[in-house]
Amino acid sequence: MTYTVKDILKIQVAPALGCTEPVAIALGAAAAVSLLPEKRVDEIEIWVDPNIYKNGLAVSIPGTGGLSGLDMASALGALGGDAALRLEVLDSVDGPSVSAAQKIVKAGKVRVNLLRDQVGLLIKTVVRSNGHTAESVITGLHDNIVSLSLDGRTVKDHVLLPKGASGDGNRRLADLEAWLKDLSLDQLLELLDDLDDEDLQFLESGIDVNMRLANYGLKHGSGLGVGRTMERLVRQGLMKRDMITAARILASSAADARMSGVKLPAMSSAGSGNHGLTAILPIVAVEKFITVDHRSLLEAIGLSHIITAYVKAYTGRLSAICGCSVAAGAGATAGVTYLMGGTKLHIAGAIKNLTEDLAGVICDGAKGGCALKLATAAGTAVQAALFSLQGVNVSFTDGIIGRSSEDTMKNIGTLTTQGMIETDRTILNIMLEKQFSDV
Repeated sequence: MTYTVKDILKIQVAPALGCTEPVAIALGAAAAVSLLPEKRVDEIEIWVDPNIYKNGLAVSIPGTGGLSGLDMASALGALGGDAALRLEVLDSVDGPSVSAAQKIVKAGKVRVNLLRDQVGLLIKTVVRSNGHTAESVITGLHDNIVSLSLDGRTVKDHVLLPKGASGDGNRRLADLEAWLKDLSLDQLLELLDDLDDEDLQFLESGIDVNMRLANYGLKHGSGLGVGRTMERLVRQGLMKRDMITAARILASSAADARMSGVKLPAMSSAGSGNHGLTAILPIVAVEKFITVDHRSLLEAIGLSHIITAYVKAYTGRLSAICGCSVAAGAGATAGVTYLMGGTKLHIAGAIKNLTEDLAGVICDGAKGGCALKLATAAGTAVQAALFSLQGVNVSFTDGIIGRSSEDTMKNIGTLTTQGMIETDRTILNIMLEKQFSDV
């Protein structure tokens, strides 16, 4: 099957309110509750894969004043979420629903089970209410609800379920990724020729959505305040506002806001809001320093999403390696190079430069400190592009770097899916030894 750039954008890019792992947990609970004759909730039990667990453990949940935890995310989805909003399920959460969620969590009525041997994204939610039992299952994609049941009977033809083969999120993603893997960098670049007005408007909306987060983080110093701190250092003359610093400020400010639970959506890429921030904002920052038409900016962001999706096809949706660094970072450096007039060879060189620099960055869960990783990824994306445009290119004899950018991105996938399995387990074990306060 042949896909288009429009298909990539529709499947890979979407607005998401809050970190997508706790949001997916909330969606599962909201979907289950939607089946109940009464919206009363007696108890909830969820089962999740290791990476959902890792990324949902400590990150702040939007609209809750800094609450966190997988149990809290599930309770919020059940008591205040709107499953019809998909990855913006928590937009309907208000004060009373937060209070109700805190009560049910404090009472120990939400149980979380870690499926240590599960490979791939899986969230199973069971909600019990006044003698009824509702269940939902999400697999593959954060909003891909594959089954619903009430009192042991399968619910079919529900609005939340996929419609036909074309609606099966897992199958659509698998087919798209298989197709992407067969493309060369030349062919990936050619996809930009098919961008139409609808696509360009959608890419523009992604800039607007992510810039709102960045501006909020800059204004309020949310979370760790990484972006606002760098902005202050610039004003004090201790840092220079160049392309690299500007990219770091925008990306980290947006991550500061998002990871602290600010109730603003992010335009995600490849299933991650932070990937979306990394894929878009460094390119927006660079535009301020050069003379370029606006369509070229949108095309550069389109290329960034395409390359991000390409890398994620090899690494998987969630892994031990920070996807903001190696996947969205690769997308961003490709987009920056394109925006600055680079050729295919420059783009390939930039991807290899970035990979050599950031391949070892681990993912230790979603949390406020991700703003530091996004700052690094954004700055390195710009630096890798500038180096390539000046003729600096990492040799294929270096480590995991391949002869081509395609081979390099494949090697990242091999490193992630084969070489980092035990690392992922170790990271999770370290995190499990900590105590997190959910309420």
